[in-house]
Amino acid sequence: MRRAGLGDAAAAGSYGYTNSGYSVYEEENDRLTESLRSKVSAIKSLSIEIGTEVKNQNKMLSEMENDFDSTGGLLGATMGRLRTLSRGSQTKLLCYMMLFSLFVFFVIYWIIKLR
Repeated sequence: MRRAGLGDAAAAGSYGYTNSGYSVYEEENDRLTESLRSKVSAIKSLSIEIGTEVKNQNKMLSEMENDFDSTGGLLGATMGRLRTLSRGSQTKLLCYMMLFSLFVFFVIYWIIKLR
């Protein structure tokens, strides 16, 4: 009878040890799973923020492109007018325009320097 008692105790002890080992591994797996879940959610929110920032930057670049296009058109029209003036005999008017342009550039330069 004693032998059967030892076998039962050994089997019960072995079974209890195995369950506690699995329990430790399950707890560690749960902890690692939660850690991984939090990291994935942090990466997800970061990628969403990056996407939002990229959309804002693309919108801003599009607006800048439109502004540069309109400025280029204005500058092209101004250069066309200057060419028309230079072809005529209105050199005095052209000289005044050049002096006025230089004056405007110096005023703008002076204003920028004061900031």
